[in-house]
Amino acid sequence: MSESDGGREQPLVEHLLELRSRLLRAIAGWFVVLIPLAIYSQELYAFLSAPLVRFMPHGTSMIATEIASPFLTPLKLSAVVAFAAAMPWILYQIWAFVAPGLYRHERRLVVPLLFSSTALFYLGVAMAYFLVLPTVFHFLIRVAPEGVAVMTDINHYLDFVLSVFLAFGIVFETPVAIVLLVWTGFVTPATLAKRRDYVLVGCFVVAAVLTPPDIGSQIMLAIPTYLLYELGILAAKFFVPASRHAQVPARTNP
Repeated sequence: MSESDGGREQPLVEHLLELRSRLLRAIAGWFVVLIPLAIYSQELYAFLSAPLVRFMPHGTSMIATEIASPFLTPLKLSAVVAFAAAMPWILYQIWAFVAPGLYRHERRLVVPLLFSSTALFYLGVAMAYFLVLPTVFHFLIRVAPEGVAVMTDINHYLDFVLSVFLAFGIVFETPVAIVLLVWTGFVTPATLAKRRDYVLVGCFVVAAVLTPPDIGSQIMLAIPTYLLYELGILAAKFFVPASRHAQVPARTNP
């Protein structure tokens, strides 16, 4: 192999080594958080199941339909919570890997987006746990037919709750998505503002799909989603230079 070939390949090798290092650090950070959570996995699951247990009829309890579920389900929960808790560290490792290849103005945008996306995801999960889940379980248990004992399997309960958490966490990323769309030139804040009526209807449609059938949980998702849409428009006006807004008409009307 010629010396010039080796000179061209060396940067790729360095990037791969840097990527491996960042991945190992991210995994190590996840394990550091996982160890104490795994020790208290039973208590962690008890905390997660509290929104359901408080509404269950007296004398009933959650059940485990699989032999290993009492051990594996809390451990699975610990792994998911550890990943969510370690997300700032994981995002930092991603940032440290891609930052050298970004322009200065791109770095000024990425840092607030990483911070805000993490905070918004946590906020969505918190809202789902403290407000939405109690409303959902109160409704579902109340409408249970007479003579039906509500005894949910712990693994099915975990899957249901995690899906709700994920749905609310993703929906709460709406402002970040809007800023990115405006930054890349696909839309402008003015265009988004003109579509408010359609977005409001779409928020209720999305809420009806992602949430259980009770109207309370649908409203709890639809209204914050619309407010986050408005917040995204304001954030786009603040973070994205006005010169980039003017590029959209030129692209769409050659």
